[in-house]
Amino acid sequence: MTPYCKSWPVMAIALGLAACNPSTRTLVKITQQSDFPAPPVAAVKPSVFTEFGNKRTDNYYWLKDKSKPGVIDYLKAENAYADTVMKSTKALQDKLFAEMKGRIKEDDETVPQLDNGYYYYTRTEKGKQYRINCRKKGSLSAPEEVVFDINKMAEGKHAYIFSDFEVSPDNKLAAFMSNETGSYADYTLQLQDLVTGKALPLKIDKVQSFAWANDSKTLFYALGNEALRACKVFRHVVGSTTPDELVFEEPNELFIINLEKSKTKDFIFIVSASFTTSEYLYLPASEPMGKFRVFIPRVKDVTYHVYPHKDKFYIQYKDRDNLNCKVYEAPLTGYADRGTWKEVIAHNKDVKIDYLEVFDKYLALQTRKNGLNEILVMNLVDGKTKTISFPEPVYTAALTGTPEFTSPMLRYRYTSLNRPNTVYDYDVAKDESIKLKEQEIPGGFKADDYTVERIWATATDGVKVPMSVVYKKSLKKDGSNPALLYSYGSYGISSDARFVSNFYSLVDRGFVFAIAQIRGGSDMGEQWYEDGKLLKKKNTFTDFIACAQKLQQDQYTSASKLAIMGGSAGGLLMGAVANMSPELFHTVIAQVPFVDVMNTMLDASLPLTTQEYEEWGNPTVEEYYRYMLSYSPYDNVKAQKYPNMLVTAGLNDSQVCYHEPAKFVAKLRALKTDNNLLILHTNMESGHGGATGRFDALKETAFQVAFILNREGISE
Repeated sequence: MTPYCKSWPVMAIALGLAACNPSTRTLVKITQQSDFPAPPVAAVKPSVFTEFGNKRTDNYYWLKDKSKPGVIDYLKAENAYADTVMKSTKALQDKLFAEMKGRIKEDDETVPQLDNGYYYYTRTEKGKQYRINCRKKGSLSAPEEVVFDINKMAEGKHAYIFSDFEVSPDNKLAAFMSNETGSYADYTLQLQDLVTGKALPLKIDKVQSFAWANDSKTLFYALGNEALRACKVFRHVVGSTTPDELVFEEPNELFIINLEKSKTKDFIFIVSASFTTSEYLYLPASEPMGKFRVFIPRVKDVTYHVYPHKDKFYIQYKDRDNLNCKVYEAPLTGYADRGTWKEVIAHNKDVKIDYLEVFDKYLALQTRKNGLNEILVMNLVDGKTKTISFPEPVYTAALTGTPEFTSPMLRYRYTSLNRPNTVYDYDVAKDESIKLKEQEIPGGFKADDYTVERIWATATDGVKVPMSVVYKKSLKKDGSNPALLYSYGSYGISSDARFVSNFYSLVDRGFVFAIAQIRGGSDMGEQWYEDGKLLKKKNTFTDFIACAQKLQQDQYTSASKLAIMGGSAGGLLMGAVANMSPELFHTVIAQVPFVDVMNTMLDASLPLTTQEYEEWGNPTVEEYYRYMLSYSPYDNVKAQKYPNMLVTAGLNDSQVCYHEPAKFVAKLRALKTDNNLLILHTNMESGHGGATGRFDALKETAFQVAFILNREGISE
């Protein structure tokens, strides 16, 4: 029995109802689901699950195993159907791709950054998909050394992710991680001899982080298990035939390991952390054969980060009474005695400390106040603090990680919805920012042609939720404008307003583009995150709905013209609000959406599941089970009208397995009562982030934007 219908031809059908786009004045036609051959129909093979006396019937559970007959065929059939539906937009896709590519300076390079005697930077070259990592010794006028040409490394591969590299202290070896699956959680560790340019015979799979000891031959790495949880640390000695030594293992399934090396180069840290609790183990980097020791024993609901100075430690500390963090100073010896700690920066309920960098003469803090970033610099001699100020009402500013402990310059970047990314060095002594490089947009881009606003929606419980909005200055707020509303809203990740040139293919066609800073992120502080997780998760969805209503009430757009977009956990958001308030939206782009919440969180063998009990809840506890079941998008699909929907998946996705979006679409097809378009597009060669080459990724973006435009009746 085939799990899908093969009776339809792969062909385009003539378009139906007429519409007129007010921006381009191009008369186009709107298609509906019935204008195309019948879509694939997934076979109904009921699997029944019972928890806490509740019976769940999953008709498409069989799609979980891609080795089973029919699964890959079904995904391919959905892709073929998507191509059929989108065939009429091929010219538009090509035009969008050319536009997006035209906004990229293909021959470009980053601002060099000094690190251990070398200036490191990356280059991109015209027509090439990947970057080239380079360095120059001692001076910017020195000859260029190519460290890694990722274009050559990716040759002949359908997908290739070059994750990270670190150079040994003697500058002769480079350790790096990469994969050919497009997965963000499963890498192979390798070594490159930078003197000879040859690869060393080392390949270790499932590595997620690593750090060099100061002897330049000892390498520590964190290894993932079958569920891709980094839980073991091994010591590897370059050139040794002795098996690598296990030096630490984390048995608690809530905790994930990461390896770090301090800016001072004095310590290597094993950071074992859950969403709510952390513990550091440390080893002097000059004692590679030594034993890692616990810095401060873990305490439930306490997270801390350790930043060594040459004569002290700085500790960024968070507990239930200090959610936005505070900073302590502790001595190098005797630090375990809390009585020796000195509070350097007090907790502020209105200001969240996101990130801290420690230098020999100053501290740099990236903070968040009222939903906006600030950068503070504290002089360690006199204790005075200076704030790097930013003039615009909506922006993003971020420290970029200055490598040198003794650097007198602090590097940061600045961007906004209509301001391209700009890199600055801040001269600490002079209290002066020096502009190093502004992202160049070929063809000309005038920021002043656009209006940027910050507006506030009122949530169902009265909380004010901020949105960042950009549109052409010529636009009139009369409800006739198409719009795209984007958000994420999970894990405490903020949805900051930054420049994304691709979205101007919409804005320049008369769209309003908005970013909602909903609860579940930490945009307004850590309490904002706490109020959008676990048993308060529905605040994330109702906040987003309130933002959509605000855009419509203030006549930026209307329900018949509003598109929404979100990916991964933001795809959960898309599925949830489409179930809850489908009448508010015209088009939904759900990118690799986490929609099968119950089945995934009940399966501890899947990647990320157990660690995420502290984000979503543990469904083996009835209170959490009932709550999660009440919003899980897949479980709440019902017989009602839905917006037009494009759902994407990645066959090699380790974060959100391909079957989640596939099952979601199959169930929607069976139950929805409308005639709107619903398509599933699966990247059969990559993972969570889709295509890995920069131009291939643009083609996927152009496909999604073309779907939005097509649903608005815009054909060019």
